[in-house]
Amino acid sequence: MLIKKTAKNQVTIPKALADQLPLTDHFEAEVENGALVLRPVRVVPLVDIDQVRARLKRSRVRPEDVQRAVCWARDKT
Repeated sequence: MLIKKTAKNQVTIPKALADQLPLTDHFEAEVENGALVLRPVRVVPLVDIDQVRARLKRSRVRPEDVQRAVCWARDKT
C-alpha cells in the first residue's frame, strides 16, 4: 500500500491498515534497515487529574494558595 509523506513530514495511516492495529493514538517509531517501523504503545498518565482536583477541593486549597506556593518554590531555586 502506497503512503505519501507531506511537505511537513506527516503521513496518514490508511484505514485498511489502522483497522488491523490495537486501539491506540501513540506509536513508538524507529528506522530499521531503512524502513520506518511503528509499534503501538499505550500511554498511561502518571496521575489522574480528577483525583488531584478532588483532593485539592477536600483540603480547601485555593488558587491563590497554589500561586503563592509556586512563587515560594521559584524563589528557592
